[in-house]
Amino acid sequence: MNEIVIDKKEELVMKLLHYFITERGYNPVIIRGVKDEIWLENLDDDYKIIRIVSGYIHNNEQFKFDIFKTESLLKTIKKKTLSFKINALSIFVNLGDNVDISEFEDTPNIKFANIHDADDLNKYRFVTSAFPDITNDMDFKEKGLELFMKITSDINKKNEGDAKMNEDVFRPKKPVITYALIAINVVIYILSLFNDSILQMFAVNRFYIVELNQYYRLFTGIFLHANLLHLLFNMYALYVIGMQLESFLGKWKYLAVYLLSGLGGSMLSIFFSNNFSVGASGAIFGLMGALLYFGYHYRVYLDSVVKSQIIPLIVINLFIGFTVSGIDNWAHIGGLVGGILSCMAVGVKYKSSKFEMINGAIMYLIFIGFIGYMVFVRGL
Repeated sequence: MNEIVIDKKEELVMKLLHYFITERGYNPVIIRGVKDEIWLENLDDDYKIIRIVSGYIHNNEQFKFDIFKTESLLKTIKKKTLSFKINALSIFVNLGDNVDISEFEDTPNIKFANIHDADDLNKYRFVTSAFPDITNDMDFKEKGLELFMKITSDINKKNEGDAKMNEDVFRPKKPVITYALIAINVVIYILSLFNDSILQMFAVNRFYIVELNQYYRLFTGIFLHANLLHLLFNMYALYVIGMQLESFLGKWKYLAVYLLSGLGGSMLSIFFSNNFSVGASGAIFGLMGALLYFGYHYRVYLDSVVKSQIIPLIVINLFIGFTVSGIDNWAHIGGLVGGILSCMAVGVKYKSSKFEMINGAIMYLIFIGFIGYMVFVRGL
């Protein structure tokens, strides 16, 4: 049986794909109209976009057009993924001798590498610094059809693993904690109808918390509501937002975010106001902040939802809070900040690193600690 021979350039492209997909977690990007090149995306790596270009480019004019096309597509990806900055690495395996890529080294946010084999990658310091193991991981003992089968098998296993993780995260789960929180709020509201003193005894208020050391009010106030309309509005929002976020984060992470967001809202409320404050809206704003943070990590799947629903919902509600009297918008802002930071601290499954979670916890403690210092120590 004759051995199947794979073209050297095709073999190089296969090895690059194997490395970036299986070792670095990149995923293919479908871009209409693009030929003879493969786009890979990993929004958590140094280079968010990797281009493997096999099409022949024979002079600098064609190379300039390639840069123009790449920059246009990067702008589209930047908007779609809500990214502030996109660094791209273009790897060319079929450049003509008349192309001098050194003339284009100053192109913003795009680096270029011209290679004929894996060892050529070592010529580019920006490649080896970002991917120090790339040449070693592209050294295969298999050849021909055996190499093709191994690379195909490894990539398929990686894709199957990613699919299982995404299914685990996005599979609907029963929102037990959300139901429990709604039940608690409703029961406490019914009790307050028969006992008017409950609101005064447990509402968030600077004097009672700071002067009388009734710290429990920082949490109890988020389970109280002034009237039936207030309760219904907040419980509907909690149901819609909470059932999604609980499914994404898991029960206990979700509960932690809810309570820590409520604490953030209560703290910022007593910092700016001496009035009584009640309601779950600060904690609910925290859930919106956490959903925004979660959506950022999974923006490949949720970018349209984040841009068309979550962000407008936050902006509109904050605007209403500043224009309508009787709304404690500082509690909303405190809850929003607390939700983002607490979600960062508890982590997003399969996405957050320990370093990122530790930073989130530290930032949340700084946020709460600074307000606490200003209120309880400085008395401002």
